Amino acid sequence: MTFAAPLEAKSIRFRARSFVAFTLTPEAPLDVWLESLDRWVGNSPGYFAGRPVVLDLNVLKPDVVAIEALVDLLGQRGIRIYAIELDGGAELGAHLPPVLVGAKEATTDGLLQPSRKAGRAEDATAVSDMKAAGDIKAEAGDLKAGDLKPASDAKAQPKDAKIAAPDAGTLMIRSPIRSGQLIFHPHGDVIVLGSVASGSEIVATGSIHVYGTLRGRASAGAQGNTAARVFCRRNEAELLSVDGWYCTAEEMDPSVRGKPVQAFLDNGMLRIAPFS
Repeated sequence: MTFAAPLEAKSIRFRARSFVAFTLTPEAPLDVWLESLDRWVGNSPGYFAGRPVVLDLNVLKPDVVAIEALVDLLGQRGIRIYAIELDGGAELGAHLPPVLVGAKEATTDGLLQPSRKAGRAEDATAVSDMKAAGDIKAEAGDLKAGDLKPASDAKAQPKDAKIAAPDAGTLMIRSPIRSGQLIFHPHGDVIVLGSVASGSEIVATGSIHVYGTLRGRASAGAQGNTAARVFCRRNEAELLSVDGWYCTAEEMDPSVRGKPVQAFLDNGMLRIAPFS
């Protein structure tokens, strides 16, 4: 008589991971907000492609039918909603993205690996939160034809970047920023000793200094720092922004392309000026 040896049951490992994602916060009237979003996306096509987006509905507070329609409208614009932030524990059904609770603002500690916190230059992976950089909000005076416009900031699926911090408030990046990378620093200035490739982005609450060619996007003064500036040795930027006011490559004067420039706010408007 033979007996089969009992099979050893294997345990299933569950791991908790945290990710920082873009947040869109629609406001009433919704049609005006969508028009504002369309104009913004028109200046930055593909900006949301392949990026995780959270839909914050705590301002709009729509019912389930309106949420379904809004998710569909955003999907038609290439914006894929992977979660919804809505207080009150509403039951949205399996056909809608899940509801998130307990969201936190992005911080450096959440974006950099533990070895980075210990002071060593290590690889870091970061995805920016649009809340931290300025939500897209439709306000009557924000988006006029031909005007510089308030911007939202972020990019996704970044790769590795070698980072070292010279002091508590400044983030120094010694290697070039490659296409697809995002650097988000919510506590001060960012200094890049190399170049910033097209398709990459830097977001900082302080100023941004690029000692090479800036071909990607640079958004300084996030979270309301109107004194911040963007400096670069050679301006080939896709977008320059200070405190939410931005200018795309298509809108820039040819006289400031390919030159050392600084971008700053002057009487509430974004200026881009050459400097030597």
